[in-house]
Amino acid sequence: MGKVKIKKKSTFIDMTAMSDVTVLLLTFFMLTSTFLQKEPTIVYTPSSVSEEKVPVNNLVTILVSSADKGKVKEGQDPTAAEGKIFISFSGGIDSTQTAPIIRGMMLDEAVKVYNSQAKEGKKIALTPEQRKVFTETNMMGTPFEYLPTLLSKTLTEIDKEQGDMYNPYTGIPIDGNKDKNGHLNDFQIWCRAIYTVSKDLHDKNATDLGLTQEEAKAFGDLYNAITKDGTGLAIKADKDTPFATIETVFDNLQTMSLNKFSLLTALTSEEE
Repeated sequence: MGKVKIKKKSTFIDMTAMSDVTVLLLTFFMLTSTFLQKEPTIVYTPSSVSEEKVPVNNLVTILVSSADKGKVKEGQDPTAAEGKIFISFSGGIDSTQTAPIIRGMMLDEAVKVYNSQAKEGKKIALTPEQRKVFTETNMMGTPFEYLPTLLSKTLTEIDKEQGDMYNPYTGIPIDGNKDKNGHLNDFQIWCRAIYTVSKDLHDKNATDLGLTQEEAKAFGDLYNAITKDGTGLAIKADKDTPFATIETVFDNLQTMSLNKFSLLTALTSEEE
């Protein structure tokens, strides 16, 4: 009896539809994802059970550096890298448009306040090119007296210099001053600029400020987020940073009438 031949079927699978779906999904995630902005240093935030998400828009972030956890050079104190302060400003719904605007306004106001209390010879002036560099930088922290020098560098050079936590010109100077009508430290000057600019943007007409209605609404939301519910001002610090260091930041914010703010944390895992 002869063998029955089984007809072979083609194993070819048309992947065209699958490729189309993959490309569509990839495009969707690329367009809807929010990319993390580069920061001068890495901090590991403390854990908590809070599930409240950090807002992406209308946010002022204060970053507090931790002690050096990497390979420390001989003669260096790891704690010398601790407590360096940096500030970043994000705008409204389309932060690519509003973020540079608000950064420029914050910078102008801060420089004005600094010069109003600086002695002759210590006042600073920024060129349009230096101002543009600041608006393109996500996060920055340096004394006002060194600001013109830093902004004269390229963005790559700024990133490298700001990433050195042992550099004396890295970090915004802060102290225990509690007189908001007296001589403000550099951090308090930024705090006053944050409050003043957000209030002006909230109170003034969009046309007077040269803004679109959408931009004006975004900035109005920033004022409400900073002064009313505290979601517009966030502090990001390392879990191992001593509380005394963070408390100084808290005290300075409250001195400048910024009484509501958030502390960024990571969600506690099941094991913890």
